[in-house]
Amino acid sequence: MSFLDRIRECNHHDLAKFRPLYVAGHRVGWVQHAMATRLAQYPDVFDVEEKAVALSPRFDSFEARSAAVAPVLEELRDAGAIPAWRNEPCPVATSFGMPPLLQMERAAFPSLGIRAYGVHMNGFIRDGNDIKMWIARRTCDKPTFPGMLDNMVAGGLPIGISLRDNLIKECGEEAGIPPEIAARATFTSAISYCKEVREGLKPDVQFVCDLELPSDFEPRAVDGEVEAFYLWPIDRVMDIVANTTEFKFNCSLVIIDFLVRRGYLSPDEPDYVEILSGLRQ
Repeated sequence: MSFLDRIRECNHHDLAKFRPLYVAGHRVGWVQHAMATRLAQYPDVFDVEEKAVALSPRFDSFEARSAAVAPVLEELRDAGAIPAWRNEPCPVATSFGMPPLLQMERAAFPSLGIRAYGVHMNGFIRDGNDIKMWIARRTCDKPTFPGMLDNMVAGGLPIGISLRDNLIKECGEEAGIPPEIAARATFTSAISYCKEVREGLKPDVQFVCDLELPSDFEPRAVDGEVEAFYLWPIDRVMDIVANTTEFKFNCSLVIIDFLVRRGYLSPDEPDYVEILSGLRQ
């Protein structure tokens, strides 16, 4: 195994299994053929053809599109086609920062292959000339990736909140980090990937930030999504990322990005150039 293996795992997909999804003439997603068949049961909302799926053009505003799609997604949820429902509306847009075409339940994004955005934070402390990193373990009853290792703080980006405000909120909810400390976090980069999953496709972007914490700070699980926090030497974190699949898949990429930026992965590393390009697909 290697760091490049983690990147390849995050970008394994076959678009032949999907049809493009269009909203207002813009491709915003990819729909599995089986899901397209389900959407064909709602001809008043979706125009389903052999090679594409489109939200009906008669819905010509953010409000109309959002209202039309919501009950369809709820029925699909009730039928078991959309798992891990969160009651968290997220924006559907042509790219980050553009006006959203509609809002949609976050859990439905993979089922429709829509790009989701989130924020992941590397929390660390100085240990002499070295670094120790805070690692979270997801609870075993979490509906997605239960029991896996995670970055110290991470969360999807709901509609109507800025990246920084969302980060500060997630810091408090997930790790008990006070706002005045969370505000010190520095946004450093973004990773992107396109991974085929059971529900569909995740062509997502995660904004990455770093937070150097006081050496005596102890995180605490506040919202019940984290089972435990560990403070590990960076060498141990590197070994787990490179040689296991214990981390949730996109968290490995966040850590690899950190290792590159901090000089722990240098051009002497095998596959260095491929690692750099693979972090942003």
